[in-house]
Formats: sequence, structure tokens, C-alpha cells
Amino acid sequence: MAAQCVTKVELSIACTNLLDKDVGSKSDPLCVLLQNTSGQWYEVDRTERIKNSLNPKFAKKFLIDYYFELVQKLKFGIYDIDNKTFDLSDDDFLGEFECTLGQIVSSRALTKPLLLKNGKPAGRGSIMITAEEVKDNRVVVLEVEARKLDNKDFFGKSDPYLEFHKQTGDGSWVMVHRTEVIKNNLNPVWRPFKISLNSLCYSDMDKSIKVECYDYDNDGSHDLIGSFQTTMSKLKEASRSSPVEFECINEKKRQKKKSYKNSGIVSFKHCEVIVECTFLDYIMGGCQLNFTVGIDFTGSNGDPRSPDSLHYLSPNGVNEYLTAIWSVGMVIQDYDADKMFPAFGFGAQIPPSFQVSHEFPINFNPSNPFCSGIQGIVDAYRACLPQVKLYGPTNFSPIINHVARFAAAATQQQTASQYFILLIITDGVITDLDQTRTAIVNASKLPMSIIIVGVGGADFSAMEFLDGDNGVLRSSSGEPAVRDIVQFVPFRKFQNAPKEALAQCVLAEVPQQVVNYFSTYKLQPPNTPAA
Repeated sequence: MAAQCVTKVELSIACTNLLDKDVGSKSDPLCVLLQNTSGQWYEVDRTERIKNSLNPKFAKKFLIDYYFELVQKLKFGIYDIDNKTFDLSDDDFLGEFECTLGQIVSSRALTKPLLLKNGKPAGRGSIMITAEEVKDNRVVVLEVEARKLDNKDFFGKSDPYLEFHKQTGDGSWVMVHRTEVIKNNLNPVWRPFKISLNSLCYSDMDKSIKVECYDYDNDGSHDLIGSFQTTMSKLKEASRSSPVEFECINEKKRQKKKSYKNSGIVSFKHCEVIVECTFLDYIMGGCQLNFTVGIDFTGSNGDPRSPDSLHYLSPNGVNEYLTAIWSVGMVIQDYDADKMFPAFGFGAQIPPSFQVSHEFPINFNPSNPFCSGIQGIVDAYRACLPQVKLYGPTNFSPIINHVARFAAAATQQQTASQYFILLIITDGVITDLDQTRTAIVNASKLPMSIIIVGVGGADFSAMEFLDGDNGVLRSSSGEPAVRDIVQFVPFRKFQNAPKEALAQCVLAEVPQQVVNYFSTYKLQPPNTPAA
């Protein structure tokens, strides 16, 4: 049974007195959150990077499922980011803090010293973690622009951005959102953005919201252009034909100058409150996860009868292919009502004519490629292995396009009723890279995610490239993927880990991918529970 998520918890992070690792300026910190699963640390999420600050307050919040019955070990790592790579190993380490989620929620706000890897204090650096239970999944969508802002720059024009703050019970202000910076523009139009209603005003329509407009400076000394206060009740009146507008007031300038009017006008063109479904809303509302397996039967795996082959079945009947199928399948099968899973092979010569196929059902029944349960996939694989001749090349696109056809058909239903997960297990270097890139870019518009598990010791750099974590994947014609749907992991990383670890790593991004797809296309679960 899937563990029951008790509630969601939002964690806010701030640091003070960080180590200064930059010569001539201050550190540019970012916080990464890691979770310990079966003895291994996996990244959950990371905040934005804040330039030139030793006392950062991060705007991005971490959202975590809180399980009462699990000890959820967390680690917060602070890094000074001076390059564009996603990998943190080439960035300066500023300290870390380990604890459990239980410790954070039981104290609501936790302030602790940051430690270096050797356990010694990271200077006077400390971290403050604040937890809030998320009880409301309403989200505010805002469209904001400004005009005639004060010019704060000697050369060029101001580079404005907005910060939104909510008022806490003790009267202090907490920043909850920061817009992007619009360079060199006194009449900026910011991109539409979303803030959870709970983050913005504790879901209280009449609670004060403070908006500050700043001129961004590279050295971290951002200048206040002006500010104003409002409430959601007021913002909700905004429309494109009748925007809600505020004078941006700079108190210091107002006190100095008698003729002072304002430092510009901030105009809200659109304000809408929408309900965003969570992953569990979709699952509990009747969304089915359809699981398909693609297995690499190319010659580079080695003769299945030879003990050094990746397809060799050990005396207890397992190999890396079967371990990956069991590990991922056991989690996903809970979310599929009929437990019937199509399983395909690619890269083999298949009976009776021994033509090469890149999309054959491993039960050799094209009209019914379904296997009953995960055990059914395992049985079909064991029966298929002696009947095929391992060959090549390694083509992924036929199987991706096969599943995409079913995902495309599901979009006709106009509800969040089905989502497709394709698990491809392969020993290595992909042959049809251009066709695969195009297939993935097309699939990114569909209710579908792709998990690739690399078995054996091959060079998997092309697979890392398909996983969009390091930037947007593009098709061979240059079209970008509309969302990141590929998760790649090398099996060797999990060889000595408990069996749950692989599944937790490869499936970590799936809930967010499901939510992103259905919310982008504004699809509701088939059985929306009563509010």
C-alpha cells in the first residue's frame, strides 16, 4: 500500500552570517534540500540563488509530504553558486544542517548553526527553518505592470522587480514572492505569476499585503523605489478593462520633498483565485497511472546464457533488468486499477522470421501485449529470453511513440483520467538520438513521463542529456520540450542500496510531472471530491 500522506508542509529558509567565499563581493547562496531514503541522500528541491548576500531570505519554499509514521531525515545544504552548472560539486560549500521533519514541525521555527563536512561550525553561519502546514490549495494568479517608476540608475534606467510580503501574527513581515527583474525599464510588465493564497495572506482576504518595488543592483544593494499595502479583497476587483492601481510611495523621499507625489504607479491587470489540485487529488479523484515497460534486447548486453551477460539469470532467477522492473513496478501498480501492464522489447530478431524489431510484445501477442501484474511481466520476460536473438541497433523512439499514441488518445477525454509512465531499461548508447529527442519533445505535450534506467557499465552521457535537469531538451529541428518528462538513473548507483531506493529516486519527479501536465491544460480529476 502507498503510505498515507498526512499533510503537506511548507518550509521557509533563511540564513545569517554565512561564510564569504567571493573575493571582491559577497557569496551568492542557494539552499538545496536532501532527503535520506534507505541510507542514501537524494535531492528533493533547491531554492533560487540570491546574489551578494550573507543573510539571505529565500523566496522559494520547499513543499514536503509529512508522514507521521516515518522518520523523514532531511539535510539542508548551503552553496555559493558562481557558475551555471546544475551540479553542486564545483560550487563553494557554506555549511549544512541535518534534522528530521518531525523536529521542524514540532518546533515550527528552528534556528541552528551550520556545520562543515567535518562537523565543525561553518563560521558563525546559522539557518532558520520555519514550517507551516498547507491546508488550502487555492492559488492566486496575478498580472502586474508599472509605469513612471523613479529612475535610480545613473547610467540607463532602473531594473525593477516586486516583492510581496505577508504580515505574521506578531506584526512582522515575511517575504512570500519575488518577481523577475525587468532590465532598464521604467514601465515594466511582469510575466503572469502564481502565489498560493496561504503564502500570500494566510487565506484571509482582508489581511494586509505589503508590496515593495526595488531597483535591482548586481552588488546586492538593491534600492527601494517605493511600496504600498493592499488586501486580496481589493486586488480581486482587478480586471483588464478596469485595473486596480496603487501609488508607489517612498517615505524617505516624501519626507524630504514637499512637492513629492509618488515614485510611480503599480497596476494590477488581473487577479484570479483558482484551486490547484495536488497529486493525491488526482489519484483520489480517479486518475489511473498506466505503466508500460520497454526492455533492451540488443547484442551489447551479451549472450543471455553467459554469466557476464546483463540478461543472464542468476541461480535465484534475477538480473538488473528484473530488479529494475520489480522495484519501479511495485510502487506504480498501486495506482493502476486493472494491474494489466503492456511490456515490449526492442533491438532483437524475433520469431518466426527473425526480423529485427524495435517494438515487440514480450508475450509475442501483438493484439494483447498486456501482462497480469508485475509478476506477469517477469514471467513473460523469462519465457521470451530464450526465444529471441539479441541484435541491434538501440532505438528508443518506436516504443516512446507507441505509448504516446495511447496518451494522445487519452487527451480526448477532457479530464485528468489517465497518465502514462514508460519505463525503459537499457544497457547503453542510444542509436536514434535525433528521433528520440523529437519523440520526447512531442510526448512532453501529452500525459506521459519516461523513466530510463541504465544497466551495466556503459557511458550514459547521452541519457543524462535527455533528462532535462540541465536545461531544456530540444528536438532535432530545435523545438523545445514544453516540460521535463524524462528521469534517468544509472542502476549501478543503487547496486548495494535497499530495493526501495531505486524506485524512490526514479519516481520522485513523477507526482510533480502529473500535476504540471493536468494543471497546465486545466484538467480536473474525473470524480472531483466534494469541497
